[in-house]
Amino acid sequence: MEWAWIPITIWAAACQTLRTGLQKQLKGRLSTNGASFVRFAYGLPLALAYLGACLYFTGKSIPAGHAEFYFWTAVGGVAQILATNLLILALSMRNFVVATAYSKTEALQAAAFGMLILAEPVSMAGVSAIVIGTIGVLLISLKGSDNALKSFLFGWMEKSALIGIGSGALFAVSAIGFRAASLSLGEEFLPLAAATTLVHAIVLQITLMLVYLLWREPGEIGRVIAAWRPGLVVGFASAAGSAGWFTAMALMTAAYVRMLGMSEMIFTFLMSYLVFREKPSRTEIIGVVVLLAGILLGLAVRK
Repeated sequence: MEWAWIPITIWAAACQTLRTGLQKQLKGRLSTNGASFVRFAYGLPLALAYLGACLYFTGKSIPAGHAEFYFWTAVGGVAQILATNLLILALSMRNFVVATAYSKTEALQAAAFGMLILAEPVSMAGVSAIVIGTIGVLLISLKGSDNALKSFLFGWMEKSALIGIGSGALFAVSAIGFRAASLSLGEEFLPLAAATTLVHAIVLQITLMLVYLLWREPGEIGRVIAAWRPGLVVGFASAAGSAGWFTAMALMTAAYVRMLGMSEMIFTFLMSYLVFREKPSRTEIIGVVVLLAGILLGLAVRK
């Protein structure tokens, strides 16, 4: 299964692109926290189905949890919620384009955290591939900036960029946490370990967000229930993507998974061009080419 993480990651990136597009349908009907809650609450049934399928086809039982597993699952789950909230804060700022762009440094930060926390080395060629891919993502993400080149070179100095980088750091910690949780189970069939982690993480996130909504936005629960039709679709796409991310990160170092996961930007670019008929800018086209070069290099040095 050395190569299986590649198509699984591409699947996850495609699902994430679809989920982002579908979630726009909920804009205006739900608050930001309500829309986030939808992806977990309505995604849980599919996560349970994935776990059930792993158990059925392997004939195994659910791996027993322990303190280390629950610790890393909590780290990953909480970091993911905080990262999302930081990204939402960044989007409310004046220069949100720069903030969003710098949140995409997640793969680079995942490589650093992976080496520090899990002692998983990434070769210099691998780091180079991630850096090249990150540059490509930044160029694509800076669409809409008043001066893309200036934003690319000096945007990291802005407050919004620092918030974006913080969001990317938390997303990276989340990826490391989920990988560590899956590996700590000692399960030979890694998809089962990933499915177990996924279900535990979603249950934790639902619990935390439910408590928060009941405390701060009590009327939002009713609106979430009323939006069950689009919510099911968003939840399905989210859970399908999460199942892919968790499985891929159980099979491969998080840094390489997040590197290939940057292909999400290519899917978004293609959707804008083919579906919405938006004319791409020169910066976007250059960014796609650079991102593809980084991904291909990364796959060449780590298969």
